[in-house]
Amino acid sequence: MLRWNILLGALLLGSGPAALAQAPAARTFTNPLKANGPDPWVIRHGGQYYYTNTMGKNITLWKSKTLEGVKDAPGAVVWTPPATGPNSTQIWAPELHFLDGKWYLYYTASNKATASDDTRYVFVLENTNHDPTTGSWTDKGRVNTKYSGLDGTVFEHGGRRYFVYSAYVGPQSVLAIAPLHNPWTLDATQETILATPTLTWEKGGGRQILEGPEFLAGKKGQLFLVYSASACWDDNYALGMLTARPGADPLRADSWVKSSQPVFHPSAENGVWGTGHNGFTTSPDGRENWLLYHAKAAADGKCEGRSARAQRFTWNSDGTPNFGVPAALATPQPVPSGE
Repeated sequence: MLRWNILLGALLLGSGPAALAQAPAARTFTNPLKANGPDPWVIRHGGQYYYTNTMGKNITLWKSKTLEGVKDAPGAVVWTPPATGPNSTQIWAPELHFLDGKWYLYYTASNKATASDDTRYVFVLENTNHDPTTGSWTDKGRVNTKYSGLDGTVFEHGGRRYFVYSAYVGPQSVLAIAPLHNPWTLDATQETILATPTLTWEKGGGRQILEGPEFLAGKKGQLFLVYSASACWDDNYALGMLTARPGADPLRADSWVKSSQPVFHPSAENGVWGTGHNGFTTSPDGRENWLLYHAKAAADGKCEGRSARAQRFTWNSDGTPNFGVPAALATPQPVPSGE
């Protein structure tokens, strides 16, 4: 008995304050992921994070095994626009998707000769290589949307694939959806406008804008489309959300209900402004959900100064996302679980 008491005492001493003080500190990082990072996008595939954002004159991809490693990863310019033609200038908001065993880059572009909202569309590139930072990209042309527009994205639900974008309709930008025949061709006969800017916080900066739609699957079967509202130069640029109940048809406008207030918005206390153009990813072990977005450190009424940031988000008991409050740049963020 004495021997066991001695052993137990040794174990207890080994788990005391001295031992705890020797435990490794949790790894953290601080934002931004990219100091110049408007319209950020990230996808995790094959054990790698692939990141991109608006560069304006080309499409650049960064590859990293960790999300915070995007900061220091070398960039690879994978595509530059032609000197002339419909996709020759204003290369914005690229998104990388892995569909049917191939990589696709969706991006917004306009015609250098007549650059305007009227000539701005979403285009697609295709790459058959297993690593999208290498290999060659084939121009698949313009997505055959009914309207000019920007910020195209793709999601799959119920065995079907859908395309959502911000369409220029009248004086405003609206959200529209259509099913896809293939990654670059819509069934244009089923294109539907899902939402228009009707709320005060969707009309900031002297514009009426819904843009940057991104799909998120709910925890209780709901479908969410999280979008950016108001002009990019508006300091109160924020995220809104459309919700469709389980089993609803995504192509029906009446399937979607708009949140009356932003679901993620600037924080004067934390010095974060212009929160928008989001994307989603997961931790390497799949246990955590992460929000990617751009924001500014100054309330200056400009589009410039947007940096790419990442922070973990949680879920409410009803299966809706809880994005929380945008953290200050100096706030340590725990690295994604499973790294």
